[in-house]
Amino acid sequence: MFVDECVIKVQAGDGGRGCIAFRREKYEPWGGPNGGDGGKGGDVVLVGDDDTNNLIDYKFRPHWKGERGEHGLGKDCNGREGKPCILKLPLGTIVINVDTGQPVAELTEDGQHIVLCKGGNGGWGNTHFKTSTNRAPKHANPGHPGEAGVFRLVLKSIADVGLVGFPNAGKSSLTNAITKAHPRMAAYPFTTLHPQIGVIEFPDTNQRLLLADIPGLIEGASDNRGLGHRFLRHIERCAVLVFIIDMAGVDDRDPYDDYQTLLNELGLYSKDLLKKPRLVAANKMDLPEAKAMLAKFKRRHKVPVVEISCTKKTGLEKLTKTLLKKVIALKGADHVAVKR
Repeated sequence: MFVDECVIKVQAGDGGRGCIAFRREKYEPWGGPNGGDGGKGGDVVLVGDDDTNNLIDYKFRPHWKGERGEHGLGKDCNGREGKPCILKLPLGTIVINVDTGQPVAELTEDGQHIVLCKGGNGGWGNTHFKTSTNRAPKHANPGHPGEAGVFRLVLKSIADVGLVGFPNAGKSSLTNAITKAHPRMAAYPFTTLHPQIGVIEFPDTNQRLLLADIPGLIEGASDNRGLGHRFLRHIERCAVLVFIIDMAGVDDRDPYDDYQTLLNELGLYSKDLLKKPRLVAANKMDLPEAKAMLAKFKRRHKVPVVEISCTKKTGLEKLTKTLLKKVIALKGADHVAVKR
């Protein structure tokens, strides 16, 4: 099950109470206050985790709470701090305050730490209230309450390349052929029901790209028709968009119309998507009708085209190398280097 949006309720730990205590020792007739301070409550901390790919853990467990700080003790012993509540989230997660509707955090790097809600401070023990006129104070402070809130988690996948196309255009086949992801493949539409993130590896150069395969779009996707509409946000951060087009015109489809419709739907969702570099992966070039269709397509659309066949595994190396060059030109060689 893939979950890319959910609501959670978090509560940081309350601070511990301060202690009221007095020294009672032999040869110490005047004694005096020695109550320790309460411990600080545990924070709610967000951590970016590259090994987590969706929000399913928070869909079915929406309540999270930090540990309360320990109460102060006698003999000037302070209470222990409460353990923080650690929430590991996939990279690309945006945290939105439900009450204000404003984003409050965004996780983009592995290991990134963000304190979402701070734990309450511990209360002072009665030692702090000793004065020259009050040598035996009999009061201490309670702990402060921890911060709390209701937040919406929205996942926008961080990938270098976004793969879009109509159902049955060959997106899953291409993802399966050039990455280690294994999306479902079948001879019927909508085999991909949620975004797939795959890694395109280049062993010779020790580089890699992240590919996001978005469920097939249909006309009207921007108006919440079909499956792809709710996943369009997963390509907002992609550096390059790949339009996979059935260039053989199977099922009486016209490659020109398909490409234009995809552009229209992306533009209706966000004009920024049309500003991204893009290329067309002309699929099914092993079929006899594809050559004529491609010639017609090139006359009507001025966009880079790479001819491929997912069935025959042809043109795939040229496609991946072209994508690598484009991403390096946009983000630099360091971005695609494999971290060791």
